[in-house]
Amino acid sequence: MRRPGTLYIIGTPIGNLDDISHRALETLKAVDVIAAEDTRHTGKLLHHFQISTAQLSYHQHNIQQRTPELVEKLCSGQTIALVTDAGMPGICDPGWELIQACIKAEISVVPIPGPVAAIAALVASGLPTHRFCFEGFLPTKTKDRRDRLAQLQRERRTMILYESPHRLRQTLADLSQTCGEDRPLVLARELTKRFETFWRGSLSEAIAFHRDHDPRGEYTLVLGGATATDPDYSDDQLLKLLQEKLQQGISPSQASKELAQRYPIPRRRLYQLTLQIIPNSPSDPPAD
Repeated sequence: MRRPGTLYIIGTPIGNLDDISHRALETLKAVDVIAAEDTRHTGKLLHHFQISTAQLSYHQHNIQQRTPELVEKLCSGQTIALVTDAGMPGICDPGWELIQACIKAEISVVPIPGPVAAIAALVASGLPTHRFCFEGFLPTKTKDRRDRLAQLQRERRTMILYESPHRLRQTLADLSQTCGEDRPLVLARELTKRFETFWRGSLSEAIAFHRDHDPRGEYTLVLGGATATDPDYSDDQLLKLLQEKLQQGISPSQASKELAQRYPIPRRRLYQLTLQIIPNSPSDPPAD
């Protein structure tokens, strides 16, 4: 029986071609096939380094079909390099499905490290690096995004997120509402490129800055973790959240209960605030 091949997970540059490693280039030359997120994009990288290895597309729209095809090739003894348009495969890019399938099939998986925007932004941010968490892209739907942020409100580790330019302003507003306008933030863009920039300040300052400056390019956000002195929600902030719940047609009691489950705020305080919106509600919340 033929010995299975190896899947190589190769990190590629996130902007500066000089950041690719010698080991990555040698592996791209040696493998039988390169599974690429975008063959046109990877084709430019290969052309620059005079590499002629064949490519197959592997992206979010053909994962279900392509994964078993690639596993079959690996089982037949072929070697495959997995790459994405930039950075490490599987980090907010296609990859983990194929890696998981290979592990189940007892196929060797070998990482060849390369640049990652999240780590590059973190180490240059000036925020604590001894403990951090990576959240990738936040959900695009408003409710889902706010639910995720509510879960992160009291996170004490430094947080790293990705965001697109057309959603940056809304995300900054949601972060400010959830985490407080004084929370420290670093915005990194064009990492490793000629016009690499780091913006540093608070969430409120970031919102003010981007009123007059249009966001451009993909952003990496590095957000300071919560501290014991972080201010609690103001009544105005809570009233806005309660109003949104009540507009969905649920009762004041249920609205206060749901928000109390999402935020570290006493249910009684939330319920009393609903009386400002619906004055004729009972003065005490029903027992749980």
